[in-house]
Amino acid sequence: MTERLAPNTPEDVIAAVQWAAANDAPLDIQGAGTKRGWGGVIRTNHVLDVSALQGVTLYEADELVLSAGPGTTLIEIQTLLAESGQQLAFEPPDLGPLFGQPPGLQTLGGVVATNLSGPRRIKSGGARDHFLGFSAVTGRGEAIKSGGRVVKNVTGYDLCKLFAGSFGTLGVMTTLTVKVLPAGEKTRTVLLYGLDDGVAMRALTHALNSAHEVSAAAHLPAGIAGRSAVGYVGDVARSVTAVRVEGVGPSVEHRCAALRELLGIYGEGEELHGHNSRTLWREVADVATLLPDTEKAIWRLSVPPSMGPTIAQICAGVPGADWFYDWGGGLIWLACDAADEAGANVVRTALDHSHAGGHATLMRAPDPVRQFIPPFQPQSAGVAALSERLRENFDPKGILNPGRMAPEPG
Repeated sequence: MTERLAPNTPEDVIAAVQWAAANDAPLDIQGAGTKRGWGGVIRTNHVLDVSALQGVTLYEADELVLSAGPGTTLIEIQTLLAESGQQLAFEPPDLGPLFGQPPGLQTLGGVVATNLSGPRRIKSGGARDHFLGFSAVTGRGEAIKSGGRVVKNVTGYDLCKLFAGSFGTLGVMTTLTVKVLPAGEKTRTVLLYGLDDGVAMRALTHALNSAHEVSAAAHLPAGIAGRSAVGYVGDVARSVTAVRVEGVGPSVEHRCAALRELLGIYGEGEELHGHNSRTLWREVADVATLLPDTEKAIWRLSVPPSMGPTIAQICAGVPGADWFYDWGGGLIWLACDAADEAGANVVRTALDHSHAGGHATLMRAPDPVRQFIPPFQPQSAGVAALSERLRENFDPKGILNPGRMAPEPG
């Protein structure tokens, strides 16, 4: 039977972790649990639920900084920021529906712990790049702090870079401080129709290398595009290549017109304004609308954009393969049949044999698959040894989310 520990204060977290360390009791650290199916299977009967550590504790709009508890929902934060015309510039996606959860539940702690970022990453960076500071409890039951409340902070070691994307294996964060930025006044998206994957990548690269400050670039093959709720995308029965610009009105209008002229050599196009543009990029970010089959496994491949079509074609050999591109072709979202090893051999071999580099993450698969297929790209021996020493430093008994990022011994 699962025992749920639900601390209400940072002091409660310290007590809970100290108890777990003293009793060699592994902890499954959860907030809203919207990404519970991402990563390896954690085998424990003890859940540390930090969802009660919520609420914005600091927001200084003039200083572009916000602090909040890990259980604070992004909806609360984004609503507050919108009142001042600001945003989380890394455009965090809501992956809850991808894992069978309702939308709108994800928390700040979960987004930073998994280092999530959406289509704007190609311009603004990921969650890690906007993470300024935190307080946490290590696996030793010790309280630590890192970073600060200002954008420029060079004191001590940059533990933010380590904790962002650590999936709770280094410590339990109790407060987080992030950088915020002004939101664009207007959004427009240039669409190109009917391009194959290779030509689409050339068009996206052309746009990204231009002077027009593109903030998102994606390509949806015809079958994927047909699932969009945006008429100019879902009703055209062709592939759709999309490029977004954001900012003040006159600048957006000028850059959009310039991009349409620049990309006109690739064929027929269209233009999306405000609501339709925001809807399309939310679909690209959240994935579930475009890859809706809940029975399929989901892979997330980070690759050099120029190699994206080659790798996708290799992965097309996996039964049930279906995919689209984000980040100018550098991110491939791939759905495939979840039977056996969910195409792991083909997917990871594609990266190795193409000499493309990058990594393939098994984002979603049934528990039996995740128990024997490493969800994250296997590390080289040297990097794996360094990662293990790092974890031992913060969590010597291995009680924090054991097995989430790497298989447990045996």
